[in-house]
Amino acid sequence: MHPALSIIFFSTASGAGFGLLLLTGIAAPLGLVPQNAGFGLVSLAVAVLLAVAGLLSSTLHLGRPERAWRAFSQWRTSWLSREGVFSMLTFVPATIFGVGWLLFGQTGGFVGLCGILAAMLAAATIFCTGMIYASLKPIRQWHNGWVVPNYLLLGLTAGLLLLDLIVRFWAAPVGIPVVTLVVVLVAWWFKERYWRFLDSSTAPSTIASATGLGRRGKVRMLEPPNTEENYLLKEMGFHIARKHRVRLRFVARVAAFVVPLLATLVALIAASALAAAVAVLSAALGLVVERWLFFAEAKHTVMLYYGAETV
Repeated sequence: MHPALSIIFFSTASGAGFGLLLLTGIAAPLGLVPQNAGFGLVSLAVAVLLAVAGLLSSTLHLGRPERAWRAFSQWRTSWLSREGVFSMLTFVPATIFGVGWLLFGQTGGFVGLCGILAAMLAAATIFCTGMIYASLKPIRQWHNGWVVPNYLLLGLTAGLLLLDLIVRFWAAPVGIPVVTLVVVLVAWWFKERYWRFLDSSTAPSTIASATGLGRRGKVRMLEPPNTEENYLLKEMGFHIARKHRVRLRFVARVAAFVVPLLATLVALIAASALAAAVAVLSAALGLVVERWLFFAEAKHTVMLYYGAETV
């Protein structure tokens, strides 16, 4: 699939934003982060800005962005619509939680419940984002059990790295960076398993199975259906060479997981906000590369019609 920059930014920024909102909504009522209003303002502001910026960027991929509001009506059948609904619902308890914390200094009771509800809705939003792709049966690279867990774990990874950086301006955390190290390791393992799945599994669809002529022998296209590139070839037939895929996976692996792990460990030992900032910046680069690959490696079964032997 063609990696649209607007969708790449959407999935990385909104994942980080909703991940940070999820963590803040749970940690503040439980007293796991500073109860200072200044910390609450920065943490919630960063979370909301990233989430909103990501959601707005996703409309740039639409042919008619002004009609984006119509997607909300299809929540019964569309994961895209459910994502939109949950994302909007998230801001309702998040607003009550933010007002109660920032203006009245409350993070418990009803205000705390709103924070936890906002966290649950944020998690549901990330889940729906993953399901948008996991529900697409014609794309083998997306229609598998690794996609949704990867979306959730990468969102948590980005959120934890941001939370670990922000909280250092008010306290010297120990629990947060330890949890961050564990989650980054788990997210890395799931990502490696996803890549291994792509490399080791075979495509369920071939020209033979698509045409139903496999029992008659080897099947091949006599000639392509068109003589010049069209929309389907551009959007669904994007091709990346194996050597570039290997290099970009290495970049994603190092930037999104190795460097954040080492930098977070340094930040934990040396109480260094600079090291935590390095972890955030490196992860941002790595997740953008990872998400670019997520789209670039995907192939739609319609490409069998255009000469591909397998997808």
